[in-house]
Amino acid sequence: MQARYDRLLADIRDEASPTLPLRKMAAQFIKVTASHGAQIFACYDVPGLPRTDNDLEQRFGGVRHPLRRATGQKNAPASLVVRGPARLPTAVASRERPFTANDLAAVDIEHWRKQRASLSQRCLPRILGRRFRQNPQAYLQELEEQLVKLSLPP
Repeated sequence: MQARYDRLLADIRDEASPTLPLRKMAAQFIKVTASHGAQIFACYDVPGLPRTDNDLEQRFGGVRHPLRRATGQKNAPASLVVRGPARLPTAVASRERPFTANDLAAVDIEHWRKQRASLSQRCLPRILGRRFRQNPQAYLQELEEQLVKLSLPP
């Protein structure tokens, strides 16, 4: 597939476009293609990797659809947005094959802890936003107290 695509690019490059706008479009197309490089054909090297955006959307849609049915919301729930880096790959991988307790026990615990810490950091802005919306005065008062403590000498 990559050889066929390279031949197409060579034909575009070699063809003398009759007009300046066509030459500019061909040059832009070749430049963008070159910037993507080997990433364009990764789906042919990795077995099971979706070949098109539509295939990939189908997989993610398979995750969103049950959530929409359970929650009744059209948009993705906040938990999917915040925990997406963990939930989406897990949901897609678990559709491919079932995981056993032995698979889960073999996980690098240090990597798992780093992932948990990263996910906790992603939750923090939502938690702070919720605290502000529930009681803005108390939240602002607490911030002022922290600022005063920082500005005082030790």
